[in-house]
Amino acid sequence: MTVVTDTRTGGFSRTLLGRTGREVARLGVSAGYGVPGEAVERAFEQGVNYLYWGSLRRDSFAAALRRLRSRRDQFVLVIQSYTRIAPLVGWSLERALRALRFDYTDVLLLGMWNRHVAPRILEAAQRLRARGLVRYLAVSTHTRALVPAIAAGRDFDVVHFRYNAAHPGAETDIFPHLPDAGRPGMTAFTATSWGQLLGKGILQGLVGSRSLRKGERIPTAADCYRYVLTRPEVDVCLTGPKDSAQMEHALEALRLGSMTEEELAWMRRVGRAVSGK
Repeated sequence: MTVVTDTRTGGFSRTLLGRTGREVARLGVSAGYGVPGEAVERAFEQGVNYLYWGSLRRDSFAAALRRLRSRRDQFVLVIQSYTRIAPLVGWSLERALRALRFDYTDVLLLGMWNRHVAPRILEAAQRLRARGLVRYLAVSTHTRALVPAIAAGRDFDVVHFRYNAAHPGAETDIFPHLPDAGRPGMTAFTATSWGQLLGKGILQGLVGSRSLRKGERIPTAADCYRYVLTRPEVDVCLTGPKDSAQMEHALEALRLGSMTEEELAWMRRVGRAVSGK
């Protein structure tokens, strides 16, 4: 895998999405939390091109994708299906493509499989790829132990997995076990641990032994994204901004780049406090 750092600014630059060979920015943006389409377009102009129209398919996000239609080859579109009913995999995807007025999605994400994907679902997804409606198959999971086996196989081109300072298990359970060459794209989600690592989330969540050092700084969302992206094994860190201001703040992570060892140690302390470990 090639990760490029902008030596002029120290910021994160682009990388390859594993064996797909697609060049992507290190941040991806999800439709699910309400970010307006105009903010998506501004992020795209700043290089963000991993665009995830997931289970909550917001109209404003879809409108932005349609406005970017003339630049379709410059972004990686991810459409998700949570269904466990094989015939609905194609129905869900084709419905999404009609809404977007697109002919295909780059990535079809089979959502939240905490065990191996059922053969009937995988076969349905493979048929969609054979029809040209899908270019790459992806799977998301909370079960870290599954990821090395998925990465060693050839069924999936991209894996979505949980990783953040409060749940750092990928550092032992996933990253050391990835193949040296030909691995799938690696996309991390829940960088803020559903807000537990941020402001009110920390103040409300720390009880008993869960305590920070006196005067310890509380992370921002950009800090959480930088923590995740400092790992070279992570190709893309997903963001879920609610508004334009949060989108701009997320982009600050790209500009700031990798954390120092001191910053990483601080984030680990906060993560342990939040998780109670």
